[in-house]
Amino acid sequence: MKNIICDIDGVLLHDNKLVPGSDRFIHRILEQGNPLVILTNYPVQTGKDLQNRLGAAGIQVPEECFYTAAMATADFLKHQEGSKAFVIGEGALTHELYKAGFTITDINPDFVIVGETRSYNWDMIHKAARFVADGARFIATNPDTHGPAYSPACGALCAPIERITGKMPFYVGKPSSWIVRSALNHINGHSDNTVIIGDNMRTDILAGFQAGLETILVTSGVSKLEDIEREPFRPNHVFACAGDIDVV
Repeated sequence: MKNIICDIDGVLLHDNKLVPGSDRFIHRILEQGNPLVILTNYPVQTGKDLQNRLGAAGIQVPEECFYTAAMATADFLKHQEGSKAFVIGEGALTHELYKAGFTITDINPDFVIVGETRSYNWDMIHKAARFVADGARFIATNPDTHGPAYSPACGALCAPIERITGKMPFYVGKPSSWIVRSALNHINGHSDNTVIIGDNMRTDILAGFQAGLETILVTSGVSKLEDIEREPFRPNHVFACAGDIDVV
């Protein structure tokens, strides 16, 4: 029985509305007993928040099935030396860092960690740039530059710090294979028995490809059929939507 890693936006939901058939797909996977991780680059919501979000659209999933870039970032940092972090982000990210034993501070931090927040300001940019220039390690939850309606996302918030310091962050989220391997560890899964389902060739499918997973592209979100030809790698399967998937 295969492990399933499934993206949210563009696969299960569109702007919090159900992608038709995705509820049937997820409920079938749960009934079959496949280990399931619902994976998102978005670091602002907790597992409970995401459970409520999907529940409101008609998809009932246990809270423990959700895995976010905030959780993966905390997991990554547990494998690094240092315990103090300057954080630009919301409560879900700081919550995961506290759980992992980190102190959140603006006094000599070992890390500058950027997630997503609407309260981004000049002072944050200044402090983050100064700490990174002084040697703090620069970590970001995900490389996405924008969300719906061009709302600024993590990659955009990192850009001024990169420009000032000349240093790139390590991006934990997709297309990094780190987040996929972290999600697999979360369910004690192995790459050779796992399928990843996503709507974006350059994030979900690339991350799955790099982590050695079987990949399923659904064309209900970002990437369309014509986009497949633009990339040097190919998904193993292509379906119009999650409801059509019949290989798991």
